[in-house]
Amino acid sequence: MTETIARVNGIEICYETFGEPSARPLLLIMGLGGPMIWWDDEFCRSLVDRGFYVIRFDNRDVGRSTKMHGRISPLATYWLRTAPYTLDDMADDAAGLLDELGVRAAHVAGASMGGMISQTLAIRHPDRVISLTSIMSTTGNRLVGRPTAKAGAMLLGRPPKNREQYLDYLVRTFRIIGSPGYPFDVRRMRDRAARTFDRGVNRGGTIRQLAAIVSSKDRAPGLRKLRIPAMVIHGARDPLVHVSGGRATAKAIPGAELDIVPGMGHDMPRALWPRLIDAITRTANRAGIPAY
Repeated sequence: MTETIARVNGIEICYETFGEPSARPLLLIMGLGGPMIWWDDEFCRSLVDRGFYVIRFDNRDVGRSTKMHGRISPLATYWLRTAPYTLDDMADDAAGLLDELGVRAAHVAGASMGGMISQTLAIRHPDRVISLTSIMSTTGNRLVGRPTAKAGAMLLGRPPKNREQYLDYLVRTFRIIGSPGYPFDVRRMRDRAARTFDRGVNRGGTIRQLAAIVSSKDRAPGLRKLRIPAMVIHGARDPLVHVSGGRATAKAIPGAELDIVPGMGHDMPRALWPRLIDAITRTANRAGIPAY
């Protein structure tokens, strides 16, 4: 379990793997501003115990992957759908990482923006995705999955200036968007924030990722063409991506299973890990035993 840099799609992507390469490959894709370590080590090891070869990585503009460039206008992004890069580019990064690892196709699970990237990967590269688990995400239709005013304002708030401010900021953020039905572990969140900051925080990158999300088109037409096992998981109390986004995703993908989780917000509390891991495993099992 050593961080490695891969040159893919013209940039550098930092990644780690867990388990044996001969096991079922599972690609985990994290959300907005979130490095790969937000897929907790223990969560990844639990998936290894279920028979997976787990791959996690820093998206472009996050952690130790390439920091991109380009100024953006929020107004132009929203109305003209322009951005320095797109979710298509980020999906192609994921496909390139699979190439680098010699993985022909993988099971894919994505959270929030990671769910959007996972959906895009399945649409653009249908031969690379064996099963899809989309967690607390949406289709890109602007009529669904809308944030509350408080959660939306949090995305555009003033960035922290130093390490201690960042720790406070992440705790405050997840108090707003987290799961009201589950205990909030402040110590665990501050530890995550410290490790995130120490690996490299890039406020401009988060804004560029947000631009990629906002500038994307509705994926529902592409999702309707998918013919893979799919699972959609969404919190009933999600303030950042309203549960309507999850419902729309499940409705668009033929045969998708939908799990609306009571008390869950826009995070993955430890108490829900068994449910999430069961869902990912069950969805992968529906695919049978394809050639990897």
